[in-house]
Amino acid sequence: MRDKRVRNTAVTNETTRTYDVIVIGGGPVGENVAERTRAAGMTTVLVERELLGGECSFWACDPSKALLRPVVARADASRVPGLDPAVAGPLDAERVFAHRDRMSSYWKDEDQVDWLNSVSVDLLRGHGRLTGARQVAVETPEGDTIALTARHAVVLSTGSRAALPPLSGLDSVRPWTSREATSARQVPGRLTVVGGGVVAVEMATAWQALGSRVTMVVLENGLLERMEPFAGELVTDALREAGVDIRFGTTATSVHRDSGEAGEVRITLSDGEQLVTDEILLATGRAPQTREVGLEAVGLTPGDWLSVDDTFRVTGVDGGWLYAVGDVNRRALMTHQGKYQARIAGTVIGTRAKGEPVDDAPWGAHAATADHAAVPQVVFTVPEIASVGLTSREAERSGRRVKVVDYDLAQVAGAHQYGEDYRGRARMLVDTDRGTVVGVTFAGPGVGELVHSATIAVAGEVPLDRLWHAVPAFPTLGEVWLRLLETYRG
Repeated sequence: MRDKRVRNTAVTNETTRTYDVIVIGGGPVGENVAERTRAAGMTTVLVERELLGGECSFWACDPSKALLRPVVARADASRVPGLDPAVAGPLDAERVFAHRDRMSSYWKDEDQVDWLNSVSVDLLRGHGRLTGARQVAVETPEGDTIALTARHAVVLSTGSRAALPPLSGLDSVRPWTSREATSARQVPGRLTVVGGGVVAVEMATAWQALGSRVTMVVLENGLLERMEPFAGELVTDALREAGVDIRFGTTATSVHRDSGEAGEVRITLSDGEQLVTDEILLATGRAPQTREVGLEAVGLTPGDWLSVDDTFRVTGVDGGWLYAVGDVNRRALMTHQGKYQARIAGTVIGTRAKGEPVDDAPWGAHAATADHAAVPQVVFTVPEIASVGLTSREAERSGRRVKVVDYDLAQVAGAHQYGEDYRGRARMLVDTDRGTVVGVTFAGPGVGELVHSATIAVAGEVPLDRLWHAVPAFPTLGEVWLRLLETYRG
């Protein structure tokens, strides 16, 4: 018979400790799942080997957007009559870096620790590794080993790392990854960015504006290939107008850095051309941080992505005690989506521990349906890109009957107020059988603030007949919703 009691005390001594829940990985996702299990009355320990707050706080979301905010603000101001001459000069790189440093808490995690203490979650600094069912060994910075036992669940939230391509000569080059690109303290004279995804376009946007001569080497024939084609086309046009040299349909095959700390990097491309640059940023994808977490002890393969069900139980592990949230499960590699997963996983762990029913039906309290149907994303480039739900290509592959509705954002009154020479586009995908919106993409200055309205429409499966009564304020960019619905109605 299932024990419906959840113990509220941890059992500890110097080398062994027992908790209800062990969370390995203290980024935003791990923090959120720990807070949710603690709110359910379960003793919880969070194991982190670096800074509490993880990649997002110190090397991704916060520092990258701090670098990009002045760039986007200047671009927006340059379109406003009366402001354009005032923002024509170069960015003050030192002040931008100082802002980035503040937003990254100077790479110190005291505030994060204070928050964790406020929700009564224990912190154990060190490298956590699975050693068996509900068993974790933590190697501390002092060289000690602490054995942890979980009464109910172990949660892996160790995130992802930059996936480096197999380039000849890479070991000697000291390439930038996303970490170096967001934390660098000097503006390189020349920067070559390899890749055409979100990290590549955002960092090309930032460093070009800060003063680098940026070259992009892109294997594909366009930028942001996973989004609607017009999104990448608008970003391509803007980057080229800003002076970025974009090479499509090619990739780096070998790299070499000249001797010396400041030696130039020589890059050989697949078409035989050679580039010379001061720094090279490899933005060619992500890999899971699962190589050294003891997956082999529970019958899984180290270095693999972790497959999970919609309640985040790892498949292929007996007993249903192992969970994986955030990047490691590869469902949606974005912080906000990982935190959504964490809220669900933490709640479902508490529910199962109490022996209560789990509501894992689509859109239920314990099922991460949004991972499949309503993942929002903003790309902080010039112009901004915002999307949620399906793209037209994904809808076609799914076999749905979908009508694609396009509208020129520059025709919306709010766009004229936003700035002169506004360029943008909106696309709405309508499931014609159900009469609901299943995907939206916006491209244009300021569209990041439109994405939540689109997310509500998609996640809420709001019928178009009801959406017609959601009246947008005039004159705002949000009036594009009315124009899309009018276009759909014909």
